[in-house]
Amino acid sequence: MRKISSLFFLLSMFLFSGTPSAKPEPQADKILVEKAARKLTLFQKGKVLKNYDISLGQEPVGAKQQEGDGKTPEGSYVIDYRNPNSAFHLSLHISYPNARDQKQARARGVSPGGQIMIHGLPNGTPSLLGNPQRLFDWTNGCIAVNNSEIEEIWKRVPNGTPIEIRP
Repeated sequence: MRKISSLFFLLSMFLFSGTPSAKPEPQADKILVEKAARKLTLFQKGKVLKNYDISLGQEPVGAKQQEGDGKTPEGSYVIDYRNPNSAFHLSLHISYPNARDQKQARARGVSPGGQIMIHGLPNGTPSLLGNPQRLFDWTNGCIAVNNSEIEEIWKRVPNGTPIEIRP
């Protein structure tokens, strides 16, 4: 009986001792998007954490000028909120338009647009399609990655992270 009690005690200690906690993913403190290279890079203290292949707006050359132009903005922004219930698999909002973008749009008498996000694929996209975001530019101005990548980015990028979008 004593052996059974000892065995039960050891087994209990093993089962309830918990597992070592996984090391948290390093958090990004900057995002760089290079439109011509179709790359999004996460940085922490100047060091590259990870690179991602991206798709852009349907009209990728040049900075966003107005709502509906299909362009991805260029400039300095921040990730200001996230949407776990978007029409795409997770999305991080980019603070476009900034004051400069608004001023330029006002001068042209147009709306600058908005709702520019980093997001995954449209909800319901079959996984059989693989990585369609790498085949062509298909968004309305957003930055798209595949679903597993947006999950990674979601975990690593806190609200308030600066994002620079270059031509």
